[in-house]
Amino acid sequence: MDKKLSKDAYGGVVGKDYVPYVSSGSKSGGNSVVLIIGIIMTILFAASTAYSGMKSGLTVAAGIPGSIIGSAFIAVFAKQKGILGKNLVQGMASGGESVASGVIFVLPAVLLIGSKVTFLEGFIVGSAGVLFGIGIASLVYNYLIVEEHGKLMYPESMAISETLVASEGAGESMKFMGIGFFIGGIITVITSPFLNVANNVISYVNETFYKWKFEVEVNPLLLGIGFIVGLDVSLTMFAGSILSNFGIIPLIGYFSSLGTDGTAVWNNPSVSINAMQVKHIAGSYVKYIGAGMMLSGGFIGAIKLIPTIISSIKETLNAKSSNGGKSSSVENIILLGGIVLGFIGGFVSSDGNIIMAILVSILSLFLALLFVIVSGRLTGTIGTSNLPVSGMTIASIVIVTLLFVVMGWKNPESNKSLLLFGTFIVTAIAVAGGYSQSQKVTFIVGGDKNEMEKYFAIAGVVGVAVVVGTILLLSNQLAMTGDNVPFALPQANLMSTLTAGIMSGELPWVMVITGVVMGIVLYLLKLPIMTVAIGFYLPIATTSIILIGALVRAFIEKTSKAEKEKEVKVSNGISLSSGLVAGGSIIGLIGIIYQNIVKVSEPSGFSATNGMAVIILVGLIIATIMPILRSKAKNIEK
Repeated sequence: MDKKLSKDAYGGVVGKDYVPYVSSGSKSGGNSVVLIIGIIMTILFAASTAYSGMKSGLTVAAGIPGSIIGSAFIAVFAKQKGILGKNLVQGMASGGESVASGVIFVLPAVLLIGSKVTFLEGFIVGSAGVLFGIGIASLVYNYLIVEEHGKLMYPESMAISETLVASEGAGESMKFMGIGFFIGGIITVITSPFLNVANNVISYVNETFYKWKFEVEVNPLLLGIGFIVGLDVSLTMFAGSILSNFGIIPLIGYFSSLGTDGTAVWNNPSVSINAMQVKHIAGSYVKYIGAGMMLSGGFIGAIKLIPTIISSIKETLNAKSSNGGKSSSVENIILLGGIVLGFIGGFVSSDGNIIMAILVSILSLFLALLFVIVSGRLTGTIGTSNLPVSGMTIASIVIVTLLFVVMGWKNPESNKSLLLFGTFIVTAIAVAGGYSQSQKVTFIVGGDKNEMEKYFAIAGVVGVAVVVGTILLLSNQLAMTGDNVPFALPQANLMSTLTAGIMSGELPWVMVITGVVMGIVLYLLKLPIMTVAIGFYLPIATTSIILIGALVRAFIEKTSKAEKEKEVKVSNGISLSSGLVAGGSIIGLIGIIYQNIVKVSEPSGFSATNGMAVIILVGLIIATIMPILRSKAKNIEK
C-alpha cells in the first residue's frame, strides 16, 4: 500500500475503474470500539458547533479536525482497523457538526418568537431531517460520487482523504489541539459562569452627538474561529460591523435626535425616538436592516442555484446507476424511516391540525428532496464549508410561510409549527452535504459505502439529541433580548423576524427593504452578501475578536521564512485553534450548567474594567502564538 493517494483519486479515470487506497482485504472499518469513539466525536462536535455557531454565526467543518483526532484515538484503541476505522470516525464527527449547523439555523427561532419547544418535538423533526437527507443523498450516490468522479472534485473530501493517509503524524496535531483546549478552557473558566472573576469585554460606547459602539469580547473560541476561517472572511465580516456601528447607527442617531418629544420607538413605547441610546437603535432598527441584507443574500443565492437545480435533477434522472438501479436495504430503510418520521414530525408540529400536517409535510418533503440533491452536488464543487445552506433554507421557508398565510394559519402556534417544519428542511439540507462529503472520502480510501451510511445515520440521530438538548439547556439565554445578549443567533433571528413579520404583517418593511437594497448593491459590487450581512448583524464584540484571530494567523504566515515552514505552522495553528473552539464551547456549556446550580458573583474593582479585559486579550494572543512559533524547528527538521 502506497503512503499517498494515487493521481487517479483526483480524476483521469472512470469512477467505476478507480482503484481506492485500500484495494484488497476487508472493506470494514467498524467495530464496537470504533462506534464508541465515533459517538464521542459526534457529541463533541455537535455540542461545540451548536454552542459556537449560535454565538458567532459561523460554524467550522469537522472533517479535517475529526480525522486528526479520530486518527489518534483509533491508533490507540483500534489500531487494527487502520485508515478505514479512522474514516468512519471522521464521518461521524462530520455528521454531528452537520446536524448542529442545520438545526441551530432555525430551531432556536421558536424561542425567539416567545414559544416553547420540547425535546421530543425537536428530536423528531431533526431525526426526520437526518434520515431523509441521508436517504435521498444515497439515491444519487452512484451519479454524484462514482459517475462524476474527476468532474465533481469534492475539495474538502480530498483534503480529508489526504489527512487520513498522512495520519501517522496525528500525534503532533493532537498535542496542539490539547494546548488549545487547555488555553480555551482556562480563560473560559475565569470569565464564564464558572468563576466569573474577570471582565472579558473591552467596551467603548459614545452616546453623544455621534453615537457609536466598539467592543471586543475576549473569547478563545471566537479567536480560534478567526484563525481557522482566515483574514478574507474575517475582514469582510468586520467591514459589516464597521458599517453598522460607525455608519448606520450614527446616521439614525443623528436624525432621531431631531425628533419631537412623545414620539416612541416603533416596537418599544417606553423609549422616545429622540432619547434612543445605541442599544435601542441597534435592536429596533439596525437589526432589521441586517435581516433584509441576509434575506436578499439568501434569495440571490437561491436564484443563482436555479440552473444547478435543473441540471442536477435532469442529470440525476438521466444517469445510469452503476448498480443497475438497485438500492441496498440500508438505503431503503433509512429513506423510508425519514419519510415516515417526516410525517410523524408533521403531525407533532401541527398541534392537531390534520390539514396542516398533511399539506405542509408533503411540501416540506418535496422542498427537502429538491435541495438535498443540490446540496450533494454543490458539496462536490465547493465543499460543505461554503455550502449555501442559508439561501436554500430561506427560499424553502418563504415558500412554506406563503402557504401558511394563504391557508390563514397566522397565530403564534402556527408560527411555531412553521419553524419546526423549517427545522426538518434545513437539517436535511445540511446533513446531505456532510453525508456526500463523507461518502466521497469512503470511495477514495476504499471503505464500505453501506457501513459509512449506517455510522453516519447513527451520528446524525445522536447529534440531533445533543443539539436539541444544548438548545434547551441554553433556552433562557437564547430567548434574552436587548443589549449584550450572550448569543447573537443571526440566522435564527432572521428566521423568527421573517416568519413572524410576514404572518403578522407587522414587519418594519422600510428597514427590511433598505437592507435588501444594500444586499443588492453588495451583489453588484461582487461582494459576499451573507458574510457582510452577518457581520452587520452580529455584535462588533464578536466580529472584532474573530478578526484578531485572523490577524494572528496572518502574523504566523508573514513571519514564516519558507513555504514549508508556513505550511507546518499554519497546520499546527489550525489544530490549536480547533482546541480553542472545543475548549471554549465545552467548558462554556458546563459553565451554564454550573450557573444553574451555584449562584456566581459578578467581577468587581479592577477585575470588572476594560484594563482587565485587555490583559486577558494580550495573554490569550501570546498563549496562542508562542506554541505555534516554537513548533517551527522541530517540524522543519523532520
